[in-house]
This record gives sequence, C-alpha cells and structure tokens, in this order.
Amino acid sequence: MALLETRFYSRAIDLSVGVNIILPEHVEAWSEPPAVLYLLHGLSGDHTSWCRSSCVERYARDYNLAVIMPDANKSFYRDMTHGSDYWSLLSEELPSLVERWFKVSTKKENTFIAGASMGGYGAIKLALDLPDRFSHAASLSGALDIASHIHDEWDESRSRTFEAVFGSLANVPKSEHDLIHQINNLTSVPETKFDVRCGTEDYLYQDSVNFRAAAAKKGLRLTYAESTGEHDWNYWDVQIQNVLDRLPIKKLEKPE
Repeated sequence: MALLETRFYSRAIDLSVGVNIILPEHVEAWSEPPAVLYLLHGLSGDHTSWCRSSCVERYARDYNLAVIMPDANKSFYRDMTHGSDYWSLLSEELPSLVERWFKVSTKKENTFIAGASMGGYGAIKLALDLPDRFSHAASLSGALDIASHIHDEWDESRSRTFEAVFGSLANVPKSEHDLIHQINNLTSVPETKFDVRCGTEDYLYQDSVNFRAAAAKKGLRLTYAESTGEHDWNYWDVQIQNVLDRLPIKKLEKPE
C-alpha cells in the first residue's frame, strides 16, 4: 500500500487542506479500479488521526481498498454558520479531485463512507443527503442525535464550536442538521446500507440507540451493533475491521 500525505488548495473553503490517502499497489493489474472509502475523523482529530491511532492502513491492504481521509477541522462536516464551507468541500470538491487524481472506482456500489464520533455524524449525514453517491455508510460512536444534547453542559471550547457550526445548539432540533428529524421525514427509503456501532460505556451511546429506533421505524437498511467499549481508539480500531468485513468487497487471500 502507498500512504500519501498531501495538501491542496480548496476553493470551497479558500484554504490549504490536508488529506491522507491510502492507495493499493499494482492497481493496473486489477480488472476493476479499487473501491474507495471516505473515512472521517472526530472533533479533536484531523486527517492524520486514523493512520496515527488505528491500523487502518493494514486493514485496507487486505481488501485492496483506497481510503480517503480528509481534514474537516471542527466543522461537523457542514457549511459552518461562522466558518468555512466544509460540506461543499467534502460533498463536491474533494470527490471530484480524487476521481481526477487517482484510478479509483466511481461506481456507487464501490463507494463507501465511515467515521468516528463527529465523523460518524458526517458519514451518516453525507449518505442521507447523497443517496446516489454511497452504497454503505458507517458510524462508530457517532454524534447521531445532536438535538438531544441542547440542554447538556459543555465546556467553553465545545460551546464555541457548536456556535461556529450551527449558530447555537438550539438551532439544531427539527433542522437540516438533525439526523433523527431527517429520517422521520424521509419520503422514500434510500438503498444505502447503514452500519451503526457504539460502546455501551460511551457518553454518546444513547445517540446510536435513538438513531436505531428512528431507522427501524422508517425501514432503513441498518446493521446495529453494541458492545462493551468507551469513546476511544481501542473501540474504533476493532470496529472499523467489522465495518470493512461487511462491505461488498472481497478480502484478498494471503499467500501461504
């Protein structure tokens, strides 16, 4: 596998942005371009988080999978109220550039998205808003019910982040940022397959439970899994392997 650490100027956010990219070796030997996974970091992370804190590079090798890991700052992968347009970057600009730069699949059935914590929210939001883009979307310990936290007590730093992204957490319920509200108001069930996983000791555990209930009521294609675990890389490193195992890509046979 090749690990590329790069930066490019983004017109969407008028800023140089970092992206880590895992590419399979010997792509030209395959009859089809490799499948691609967009893998999103959490609130305190950046584009290096998955490579630094998990073994995703080794796991990707087992599937001949390309992995795109962009930096989205503390944006919740949204066009921020007071900040940059990270939604435009992630939903439009970056995929277009990836398809121009690298020989990866452009087919929906071979395009996936996943993330942890804030990245779990971003992955599910992108999949719900772009049902023709991703065939599978996964959340690990995702902030999937932000509206339920409007009365929680947050430190000053976290409060400033919410204000920058949403204007105020009070603006989230029943808005475009509210995933539960969005699911409740779907007019048709997307073909996308969703995978939601969370540790039972995680402070965001109830978010995943609430998402599961809304998804079941609406008939979303959802795999749900919970197990002992906290909001940390010990849990996410294990669960990203389970996510990859459920994708419609063949695991490579290891030489004897």
